[in-house]
Amino acid sequence: MMYKTHSESETEALGARFGAALPAGTVAALYGDLGCGKTAFVRGMARGMGLDEDQVSSPTFTIVNEYEGTVPLFHFDMYRLGGADELYDIGWEDYLSRGGVCAVEWSENVPGAFDGDEIAVRFRKTGDCSREITIEGGPALC
Repeated sequence: MMYKTHSESETEALGARFGAALPAGTVAALYGDLGCGKTAFVRGMARGMGLDEDQVSSPTFTIVNEYEGTVPLFHFDMYRLGGADELYDIGWEDYLSRGGVCAVEWSENVPGAFDGDEIAVRFRKTGDCSREITIEGGPALC
């Protein structure tokens, strides 16, 4: 399903609806260029999951940020990784087994890391503040 947002707050609101609809164990693979709204979307996911979205920031240098809650959110940034092997080296399988939701920014940098059950979320900037966000395989959002 394709959605259009016209501001950061609209992108966060879409992320909140998405996060609220996700079961534990979901992997959301986020694809898109720099500045297209991925982190804002994850901030919204956190809010929708009942987590403190004010703590959400891009984990570019730490690779993963963990946000604890009834269902934890593991926020990955693969921008600096060279491939799926490096993701496995940091304990990817351990995160998958913990029963949280994994949101993976820059998923295009780790081809082969996913098993086909992930939800692909593709971002495309269409203007200064406008985006097209396509969710493939995820819940229908009203």
